[in-house]
Amino acid sequence: MFSRLADVLVPAVGRLTVTTDAGSVCAPGSIVVANHTSLADPAIVLAALHRLGVEPVAMGAAGLWRIPLLGRALTREGYIPVYRRDPRAADALDLAADALARGRTVLIYAEGGIPVRKDVAEAAPGEFRSGLTRLAARTGAPVVPVGQAGARRVTSGGTAKQLAGLFTAPLRRPALHVHVGAPLSLIADHTANTRQAHAAVTAAWRTAAARLGEPAALAA
Repeated sequence: MFSRLADVLVPAVGRLTVTTDAGSVCAPGSIVVANHTSLADPAIVLAALHRLGVEPVAMGAAGLWRIPLLGRALTREGYIPVYRRDPRAADALDLAADALARGRTVLIYAEGGIPVRKDVAEAAPGEFRSGLTRLAARTGAPVVPVGQAGARRVTSGGTAKQLAGLFTAPLRRPALHVHVGAPLSLIADHTANTRQAHAAVTAAWRTAAARLGEPAALAA
């Protein structure tokens, strides 16, 4: 439901384009890892993947489950709450592993949060946390790197600025781009796996951001 809804709503707030690397495939039971820059980018990534025939379940901040109606819908769709700094934090990896075993695709944000910057500019992905490589090592699932750019043009900054950006986006219709890379097999040690995954997502982000003419990507 959320993937189909995103594919309907995202074109109303921006102009989404999608590209893929040669050999890119998102087989059932894959882990999709994307860069996280804005509250808007999960919908943008879901819409892009839906166009490629992929409808993942996402791992998201547990606070979303406290929102009436939304929380029940997330649970019904199989989405996975992540409790940070909480004894229940490990439950998220258990639920994600179960979803992968059932052939679901799982979307994870390895940075664990969005930037605190107030500007709309793009920047390379931040440091990855350990959840991605722990999940990949536990399940042996292929990891598909995804880079998105433009979401900060929809929402970024403080609360007032984010609301203003969201309400004006249908008029501005900013350019948005998602690039899907070729799948990885993370078979080395934890440090090397994290470095490999981060580099792949960074490369995908750079491709997406360059398509939008973002200075950070063009300079790199």
